[in-house]
Amino acid sequence: MAHLQLADGVLNYQIDGPADAPVLVLSNSLGTDLGMWDKQIPLWSQHFRVLRYDTRGHGASLVSEGFYSIEQLGRDVLALLDALDIHKAHFVGLSMGGLIGQWLGINAGERLLSVTLCNTAAKIANDEVWNTRIDTVLKGGQQAMVDLRDGSLARWFTPGFVEQQPAEAQRICQMLAQTSPQGYAANCAAVRDADYREQLGRIQVPALIVAGTEDVVTTPEHGRFMQNGIAGAEYVDFPAAHLSNVEIGDAFSQRVLDFLLAH
Repeated sequence: MAHLQLADGVLNYQIDGPADAPVLVLSNSLGTDLGMWDKQIPLWSQHFRVLRYDTRGHGASLVSEGFYSIEQLGRDVLALLDALDIHKAHFVGLSMGGLIGQWLGINAGERLLSVTLCNTAAKIANDEVWNTRIDTVLKGGQQAMVDLRDGSLARWFTPGFVEQQPAEAQRICQMLAQTSPQGYAANCAAVRDADYREQLGRIQVPALIVAGTEDVVTTPEHGRFMQNGIAGAEYVDFPAAHLSNVEIGDAFSQRVLDFLLAH
């Protein structure tokens, strides 16, 4: 683990893999931390210098005041790349991390070798969903985060995965219970306000879209919409719910690796 000092706090990050390999940046989903990528590291770090980080408001990174925007979170990534003297990198983001990847592709494509957008959408849910959740979390504090954890199993994983790998499902969901309520609410606002449906065509770098056939949050239809909006984008889906990288594991890792190695 290492820390980048930003103007308003620290950004926590971790690097795995050879120092001279191409850089691969991993961006976590709302309510998780960089540990959500643990299953991917053994394979991907054989080929890449894997840089994963805790998004602002999550894990060991800063929890700054006020609501956030996806642009702000994207600029955190650029600050991290600049601090580490990384000119270009592959980017893989899931859910909220996928929104950050879209912003980077639209606004800073010259910094990307490719972008992989997993279990995400150009617009996720509606204002009512996010405003209700923000209100609940800010009023309920850490207990509200624990309550969200208990309800997240069914959204994040299929029943079969929860039954077969209960410890792994609980490990990931526990990240949500430990997330700062203020940081979580601030990121909910960032997701609420992001809408890239009219801007996807500005993404010019190689793109892979990954969806889960059992994902009720960001559906395969959302994935196909992004594929249709980004010239040359590839698409794949897996029999998984929202956190397909955790649920599918090796097959997810290999499919994304094949794409990365081709670009």
